[in-house]
Amino acid sequence: MTFLPRYGAFARQRPAASRQSSDKLAPDCAGLDFFEIDQSLQQLLPLYVPQAELQYFLPHFKRLGQLAGGRLNELAIVADKHGPVLHARSRWGEDEDWVEYHPAYQEMEHIAFEQLQFHAMTHRPGAMGYPGTLSPVTKYVFQYLFVQSEFGQMCPISVTDTSIHLIRKFGSEELKARLLPRMLADKLEDLWKGTQFMTEKAGGSDVGQVETTARLIDGQWHLFGEKWFSSHVDADVALILARPENAPAGTRGLALFAMPRHREDGSRNSYRIVRLKDKLGTRSMASGELRIEGAFAYLVGDPTRGLKQMMEQVNLSRLSHAVRAAAMMRRCLNESLQAARHRHAFGQRVMDYPLMQRQLLKIIVPTEAALSVTLATADMMAKGYAGDEQSQAALRLLTPLLKLRACRDNITVATGAMEARGGNGYIEDFVNARLVRDAHIGVLWEGTSNINALDAISRAVRKDRAHLALQALLLQKLPPVQSAAPGIARQLAQALDEAVALAETVAAHPEFEPEVRRAASALYYAAAAILLAWESTQAGVDGRRLLLADAVLRAHLLPAHPLAAPSAATHGQDAAMLGSEKLSLRQAAMLLAPAQGQDPATAVSAARRPELVE
Repeated sequence: MTFLPRYGAFARQRPAASRQSSDKLAPDCAGLDFFEIDQSLQQLLPLYVPQAELQYFLPHFKRLGQLAGGRLNELAIVADKHGPVLHARSRWGEDEDWVEYHPAYQEMEHIAFEQLQFHAMTHRPGAMGYPGTLSPVTKYVFQYLFVQSEFGQMCPISVTDTSIHLIRKFGSEELKARLLPRMLADKLEDLWKGTQFMTEKAGGSDVGQVETTARLIDGQWHLFGEKWFSSHVDADVALILARPENAPAGTRGLALFAMPRHREDGSRNSYRIVRLKDKLGTRSMASGELRIEGAFAYLVGDPTRGLKQMMEQVNLSRLSHAVRAAAMMRRCLNESLQAARHRHAFGQRVMDYPLMQRQLLKIIVPTEAALSVTLATADMMAKGYAGDEQSQAALRLLTPLLKLRACRDNITVATGAMEARGGNGYIEDFVNARLVRDAHIGVLWEGTSNINALDAISRAVRKDRAHLALQALLLQKLPPVQSAAPGIARQLAQALDEAVALAETVAAHPEFEPEVRRAASALYYAAAAILLAWESTQAGVDGRRLLLADAVLRAHLLPAHPLAAPSAATHGQDAAMLGSEKLSLRQAAMLLAPAQGQDPATAVSAARRPELVE
């Protein structure tokens, strides 16, 4: 396969003598190198990935890019069509409740847990032979590439990773010695995979309604109750919230437990997988219902702080969900470009029609915004782990903002990509139908859009004042933008000020709660626009990211009359974003000049002068 830089055409290979009618159909991305065709990711890696890790893992990124477009893509297609099967009893009538997975899913497990060691990357040295532990940014880059082919497998990967984090941080030394060697194993036959079980019939987002109880019997904790929606239902260790006897009602009375699938003697623990869920998406991965009938479990940490401890896992999972949304949007974008570049209608390529170009821009802008905010959030996490208090505070807010918007934008992007493919996008033979199905889980798992918006505005802003840290970090990104494009720098600064003011106003007045999603979205898009603009000023990065920043401003942050006449200036910017040649920062800045009063024709002509290409 060949690739033209940036958003250029993906080539299609067919036998020279082929005369089949299928030649008239546009190709999909199967067989492409997902790292090689992602110029944005390649350009941004040096800005966010530590240099030593980038040098070491670049060949591994390339290998995973080829794997994602090749074998992993093939396996994901099969696993989606042949979901897990629950076997409640053995042929001898014994309770067994084991989950059977298709060999395609099992092969993906080997890739994820043995070859890549996703679960252990940031917890111990040795993943892919690296002598140290990986930064969060590097881990999430691997997830970003992997999910472009397989979404369902990322749930077991993520919850195993985050379960290890909680046990390392809150577990007793005895518990860590008992569980971590197994959970960090590098062979599947030795590995204990983790998960988290929270949702019950009485309590989904309202966790304080949890009815599962914990009873101390002969010095050992035993759990009783049901869990209603348990993803990765057959994990080896489940982190679970339960209320000890005589503990207070509400969230204050919840404790955190680690419930193993089997007792130390190898026998089944006392809980049953009642049934598997018949889900809209993530069909390759098993979600189910549990009946817990006195299962023994280990207490994790302080029994009076169970929910606070569990929320660390929830927030880590929220960031992982945002990474998955960014990855699926990238796959949607690549599939849309394949369809638009190679499909002909009414005598010319579909890509050449202005309306298709506009539709592609509606896919490109949120896709690139999500990538930038994802990498920046992971970078803040790394700095926060290293002791940077300002990054820790900003991360507290940016995580729910990213989860909220990336997952919602993913649904719109997936639908737009399906339409770009046309009727084939609605057919299960193509990946678009699965992308549409899988996109919707992002607004459900780890909190709905409302829950994440409330967390961002009513808690992170009102209680933690985290917006001040985020605002300060974003303002540090503006000086190079001011030097290169002062007009948009002023707009970005003003948009950030207004987004912060809106968030503070909504947070301070309970009667404005219906506006929390609008306030949270404003903060997200202000952050995305500033990050895109800053990235455009860095060496080796395409100047188009400045145009993308302007597109975010125009779409989400600047006032606009719904019946205003089209602008020739913005038309030139939109056309440039769809081009195949890399733009310099100066070219991009000159394309924005008409918005500051310069003649559009002069600006566009000057921006195309070859001496301006860096």
